[in-house]
Parts: sequence; structure tokens; C-alpha cells
Amino acid sequence: MAKRNRISLDILSAKDALLTLIEEFGGIPKENMRERVLALIPVHELLQDIGAHIIDPDLTASGRERILKYFLAYPYTILSTKEIMIVSGILDYPRRIRELRVQFGWNIYSGSTIKEMRLAGDWDNSIADVDEIQPDDYVLMNDSADRDAAYRWRISNALRKEKIGTQDKLLAYFRHNVGKPVTGEELAYIANGKTEWNRRTRELRTEEGWPIKTKMSGRPDLPTGVYILEENKQAEPHDRHISDSVRVEVLNRDHFACRRCNWTQEQATESDPRRFLELHHLEHHAAGGSNEEDNLVTLCNVHHDEVHKRKMSADAVLQWICPLPLA
Repeated sequence: MAKRNRISLDILSAKDALLTLIEEFGGIPKENMRERVLALIPVHELLQDIGAHIIDPDLTASGRERILKYFLAYPYTILSTKEIMIVSGILDYPRRIRELRVQFGWNIYSGSTIKEMRLAGDWDNSIADVDEIQPDDYVLMNDSADRDAAYRWRISNALRKEKIGTQDKLLAYFRHNVGKPVTGEELAYIANGKTEWNRRTRELRTEEGWPIKTKMSGRPDLPTGVYILEENKQAEPHDRHISDSVRVEVLNRDHFACRRCNWTQEQATESDPRRFLELHHLEHHAAGGSNEEDNLVTLCNVHHDEVHKRKMSADAVLQWICPLPLA
């Protein structure tokens, strides 16, 4: 469809013109179906022009810019496709939303993706209340663009076309982005319409032992809807059977800090070898130790490695770590 030039619009004059067009439409006999359809084209175009002028045209030069301005005016708010269509003034607004997300790094989540994440327990409703969201609604979950989005988009676009299973695509994408946050929308895009992406991601974490974390599964510092592969290495087979609920209980008990050095995820820097928190078995699993809370302590990756290198016993570890503060 040829692109129409936007013209400067006086809203009051446009209102009068719109009423005239509707009145003319009402005068066309019902049996003249095509004439009635053709008469509605200028009505539709005028409505698009009015919608495109809701946001000051001097501030936006394109439908994509108008959509972004609207999202930024109402972050963490459910926005319907109908209102986005109105304010964009264009018909291909879904493509522009996709561009904002995958090429420009704006965390715009669709209602369908949010529903999948909620089923997997990976959505924090306290950040954005999405109880009433519909599949074709949208929510903006950040106030600045991710500068690495274009690079990740090229990778995800290539993986999306690979003739491999959904789980293999997702793992490959995580391994391309070790230590970097990726969004649920990116994972849904790679899955190419497969709604099982969230289940496959969960299996990578809980069954295959890949340290993939979210705000709801051990990384409260992460934004809602974001995933991160902390290390390009699978956990030992026995560690894969620690349930998410127990993992969170231990992290909460230990205040999401290493029991040896009190390091937290918020203190992470590029020059610091401490990257993430792990759970250590006091009584080794191979020797009969359980995957329960009282047999687990939180350590940063550096001190966890040290414990294993020194082959420290449970008693030695308990003397070595800091005691928990009294409640």
C-alpha cells in the first residue's frame, strides 16, 4: 500500500469534515454496497490522520515514534491494540511494535507471552498487575532501550530458522548471551510460535541443570520478565534435583548473600570474579546428603569453588562461613 503523506491537521476542521463524510455515507442506498465501501475509505483515512495528531506531530515523525511515545507515557500499564492503532495512525502497527522490541531493545511484552510466563511462575505481578490482560494487549516494562538488542536480534533471527528443536534453539540463544539478560519476548520469538517455550526453558533449568534464573527463581535483582544464564556450564547431576521452592527458601534464609563474604548480586562488577550465587551441600549428595534447606548454604561461585578444592567437611564449612544474624 502506498504511503500517504501526513498533512497538518486542524482538529475542529477535521471533525466537521468527518461529520460531512459520515452524513454522505448515510445517504447512499444499502444496495449500493461497493459505493458505500468506497465512501468509507476517506472516513477511515481521516480517522487515521486524527489519531496521528493526538501526539504532537512536531515530536514524532513516524508511526513507530508515536507508538514509543505512547508506551513511554504509560509504562507498566496494559495497553490495548485498539488504542495503539489509534495513536499510531497506521495499519502495520504490530510490525512497528516488533521493531521497537527486537531491533531497538524496548521490553514490550504481549499479553500472550505474559500469560505463558505467569503459567511458568516467572512473572512478578507486583511490578505490573496483568490479571486482566488479553493476548493481544501490550505492556512496556522498561524506561530505556537495551543497546545490545540489535546484536541479539540477528542471533535470534538465525536460530529461529534452524531445523532443530525448540529447547535446543533456546539453549543456543542463552549460550550466545551468557551473563546477559534476555526477555521472555525474545525467547517466544525464537520458539517461532511454539507456546511451549516457557516449559522448555524451565526444563533447561530444573532437569538439565543450566543456571537460568529469573526474578522469581533466585535473582530478585532482575526485572520482571527477564531471564539470565549465569554460567555456560551445567550443574552436577545431583544439584539438578534441588527444587525451585527449596532453592528460594535457602536464598531467602541467607538474605541472597554469600555466607562467607556477604557478596550479593547487586555488587557484581566486570572486574570481580564473583558472578552469581550457588547452593552448596554440607553433606555431599553422593554421600547421602539431602536436597533440603538444612543441608544447603548459599555461597558465591568463588567461595563455592574454594570449598570443593579444599574438600572441606560439613563441620569445617559451618565454622568457615558467617553465622546468620539473629531474627
